[in-house]
Amino acid sequence: MAPLGRAALALTLGLAAYALVAGAYAAWRGRRRLALSARNALVAAFGTTLLASLILLGALLRHDFSFVYVAEHTSRQLGTAYRFSAFWGGQEGSLLLWLLVLTGYAAAAVLLNRRSAPDLVAWVVPVLGGLAAFFAFVLVFVATPFATQQAPPDGAGLNPSLQNPYMLAHPPLLYLGYVGLAVPWAFGMGALLARRADERWIVATRRWTLLAWTALGVGQLLGSHWAYVEVGWGGFFAWDPVENAALMPWLAATAFLHSVMVQEKRGMLKVWNVILVSLAFWLSLFGTFLTRSGVVNSIHSFAQSSIGGWFLGAIAVTAAFSLLLILTRLELLRTETKLESLVSREVTFLYNNLLLVALALTILWGVTSPIVTELLNGVPTNKHQGYYDFFLRIFGLPLLFLMGVAPLLAWRRASWRSVRASFAIPAAVAVAVGLVLVALGEGGSLLGLLAYTLSAFVLASIGYEFVRGTAARRALGEPSWLRAFGSLVARNRRRYGGYVVHAAIVLLALGIAGSGVSGTERGRLLQPGESMRVAGYTLTYLDQTVSQRPNVTELRVNVAVSRGGHRIGTLHPGKNAYLAEQQTSNEMAIRHDVASLGDLAVIADQINQTGSRAVYLKALAKPLINLIWIAGFVFVLGSAITLWPDAREQRRLADRYDEALAPVAS
Repeated sequence: MAPLGRAALALTLGLAAYALVAGAYAAWRGRRRLALSARNALVAAFGTTLLASLILLGALLRHDFSFVYVAEHTSRQLGTAYRFSAFWGGQEGSLLLWLLVLTGYAAAAVLLNRRSAPDLVAWVVPVLGGLAAFFAFVLVFVATPFATQQAPPDGAGLNPSLQNPYMLAHPPLLYLGYVGLAVPWAFGMGALLARRADERWIVATRRWTLLAWTALGVGQLLGSHWAYVEVGWGGFFAWDPVENAALMPWLAATAFLHSVMVQEKRGMLKVWNVILVSLAFWLSLFGTFLTRSGVVNSIHSFAQSSIGGWFLGAIAVTAAFSLLLILTRLELLRTETKLESLVSREVTFLYNNLLLVALALTILWGVTSPIVTELLNGVPTNKHQGYYDFFLRIFGLPLLFLMGVAPLLAWRRASWRSVRASFAIPAAVAVAVGLVLVALGEGGSLLGLLAYTLSAFVLASIGYEFVRGTAARRALGEPSWLRAFGSLVARNRRRYGGYVVHAAIVLLALGIAGSGVSGTERGRLLQPGESMRVAGYTLTYLDQTVSQRPNVTELRVNVAVSRGGHRIGTLHPGKNAYLAEQQTSNEMAIRHDVASLGDLAVIADQINQTGSRAVYLKALAKPLINLIWIAGFVFVLGSAITLWPDAREQRRLADRYDEALAPVAS
């Protein structure tokens, strides 16, 4: 089957190259039949990539160790689910997944827009074809997943940290996000190549952008929870270079989603939007470069290889291509619309954009500075966590404030009278929450108190908008408040779905602030029968147990948990020893506290199985941390509302397309 897999990838390369060359010529010369042929080639590339993917997946599932990739990333003891996830557990397989998602996105995007925007799609095909050709080239000539060997009796197994249920969803979601950003970028470049300055490319890719942005956001939250329960250090985000690499394109895409609303409403920020969508895509390629180049130390990185240079070249080519197009099309992108007032929604969106991009670029410098300093001085200078935390506060708190301000301001111009009326209730709620926290001695530091107060302001602002809008629908004749609320959301899903997403971000901020500001950590070496205290809990070390599962020896420390003199449960932290992989992983034990929305996490850092059988236990109390995971569900809900089809919106889009397709005045 390996030769068939290599042939399928070679055919993908040929089809993608044809889509690039023939598609570009057809779009340039206006050859409709050739353009159709190039589009069909791009769609067919998805079929050949799917065939190659199924061949590799079949080899993984049936233990075909004659495939080098299968032997390096699976073993006979590995369960079926993790043999499936081994598809993206190694470098070659993850690149094949990238190509599969890219060709799938490309086929769907060009087919769904072939009638509504044919001249735009004609230019999008060669852009996406060029991207697909690059990845196919790497898989055919640089890092093939179909290398073969004399089959050994067993494989090396899968990295223990990847043998976790979250790894079944976290990497594919990140790929859906990373690769999905190629679609709006390709349509933006297609619009410039077609000399179309209207917002048709934005309208055509709005849901593609939202889908990629949602997948990237959920993927990061799942990765955070994986780190929290699996890595064994009690945290959920360490500003690891590859964590940062996923965060940066999400921040840029967030700025883009806000900025395009200004272009749609006011016809402004056209140049800025093309730059933003390009930046988001460049950063997604940069993240792939980081994981595959070996230039940074990361728990996520693959071994150092020559692939990093190819991706660095791809970033340089796409950046040069984008910038050249933007510079040569500046006249088309200029607009005569000006800001009418500094007190307006579009101004808050502009400030929001600047802060998001500043945060993304600050993180980018933190990631790249070790590389730069090593090139200049021979010694890498890593940015520590304090660097990132400082800028998160500097940019994050104003962003939180703007989330509460923007819904209360009108487009174009807001009168000071309306501003005072709109701000009265949310501001009063925020002040009241701040005073209560001070009176109770809660909130921790001044920054923590500010975070809680601003969160209250944003939630009150969102609630005020829902109440005000529902009351207006009720006054128009809706028979009940529930029907009025449903009608309000249904008639403007993008706006109110966005408010739900904002609420999710507030919950995330509260979870981060609570677990960081009010969290407690204790560590102590314990003999059997000894106890330690943390945040009102008493932890008593009882004994050790050892159990055996296929490929895993589980060593557990049994810890009794008491509070107020009453035993409330037993936790079992410990370590897993993986036989095939010859590696050991920490297994943290967690007790959820519903009242505080927090956790008690216990880690057995050192376990002595002989002599005194002493154990070094580390215990962490993290109030409000479960708000981070609840935020994920609220985020998905808000995104689903925004993505849900709307017949009225479709009619508006149809009218917009008709206007865009009108002849351009000479």
